[in-house]
Amino acid sequence: MKLINTIIFFSISFSLSLAYTYGQNASYSVEDIHIFDKYIQHIQLEQHSSKQELLQATATFFIGTPYVAGTLDINDKESLIINLREFDCVTFIETVIALANTVESGNYSFDNFSSQLQKIRYRNGVVDGYESRLHYTTDWIYANIQNKLLSPSEVQSEYELDDKKIDFMSTHQSSYNALKDDDVMLNKIRLVEDNINSRGGFRYLPKDRIVALADKIGHMSMVAFTTSIKGLDTTHTGFTYKNGDKLGLIHASSLQKKVVIDNKSLSEYCMSQKSSTGVIVANVE
Repeated sequence: MKLINTIIFFSISFSLSLAYTYGQNASYSVEDIHIFDKYIQHIQLEQHSSKQELLQATATFFIGTPYVAGTLDINDKESLIINLREFDCVTFIETVIALANTVESGNYSFDNFSSQLQKIRYRNGVVDGYESRLHYTTDWIYANIQNKLLSPSEVQSEYELDDKKIDFMSTHQSSYNALKDDDVMLNKIRLVEDNINSRGGFRYLPKDRIVALADKIGHMSMVAFTTSIKGLDTTHTGFTYKNGDKLGLIHASSLQKKVVIDNKSLSEYCMSQKSSTGVIVANVE
């Protein structure tokens, strides 16, 4: 009987996966649905008195999940990629926020989670080609503050302006599969970059000020690491993680090849990154 039930479960899940893939322009596997179900069961067993506790429980659920880059670029046509089996630094924070918002909404369906993820990842929550994805982290933060999914950190008054031109994607065409043979798409990305640059730069907290302001930075805030690399705004993302007096970091680590609570403090981690200039912190609403 157990074997029959298992076969029925996977048959139903596979059918649902195919229906959603072709019906809603999304891609995922049966295993993703299985992990989602395990997460919902896990999270319902715990009590969460705040959004930060819910975010922490969600993020730590994925401790040890492998780091894999480029998971959003596996299809020729842009679609909502849902992958709970492996993350890069951005898909980790997107997935954690989307799952927490799913639980907070009271609608625990996979379809709702998919919708929540799409709202976070795409401009105006609409999948409309490669250019509709929020590729640059500062643009991602800007859009999600506008959507009231994020809010500025309490330390923003200590930020400094970086007014460099953002054009890394358009000046590294061969590095992006969607751009290297498509000049039309390249021009669309240039328009996205022009829009970002019209805001007059982005503001960030210099890395030598993190220690002094650590007490004002909230637990499980989204954090992005700004960079001195020409044309680029950030190189990494994660969540702040407070353990006692230590302000740390939980993230999908390319160095450790998995989701970890880092041994370094946020300041130590930022200081250890040669090109990092500081951080942008945003509260998750």
